[in-house]
Amino acid sequence: MDPPRGLDDWVAIGADPLPLADALAWAVTARCGALVSFSGTVRDHSEGRPGVVRLDYECYPGAAERALADVARSARARWPELGRLVLLHRTGTLAPEEIAVVVVATAPSRDVAFAAARYLIDTVKAAVPIWKRETWANGEAWALGAQRLRAPDARPEARGGCEGIAP
Repeated sequence: MDPPRGLDDWVAIGADPLPLADALAWAVTARCGALVSFSGTVRDHSEGRPGVVRLDYECYPGAAERALADVARSARARWPELGRLVLLHRTGTLAPEEIAVVVVATAPSRDVAFAAARYLIDTVKAAVPIWKRETWANGEAWALGAQRLRAPDARPEARGGCEGIAP
């Protein structure tokens, strides 16, 4: 996954390890003094499932990348002052401690960068069609807590990533 040239949004999905250091370096710009990142790693357990040994992420790449781009657009509509945004997600088989998702938001102020980063990760989880299968000590199954996907809400007054949007 290489950063885009001439754009302020780096949106990608793929099987290769996510380039966290590259994402952080690419996101820095002179006009933005705040950079907030979130990196989601595979943990060795989930609710009622101790001993998780791997996660398998699946998606339809075109649809998932379009949904990531929609999330970035909705964040920009809420916070027009945003600088660069990064939304990267892995697919395939991941072991505990591997990075599954990276979100970065830059802005002139930390308040906006923190709010946008939180919005981005929450909305990616709620709006991007990526599925996760867990394998643990006593079995395997699709991850618990699946939800119906909802479109991102770009209204500045909306709370959370997708509240108030019909499926």
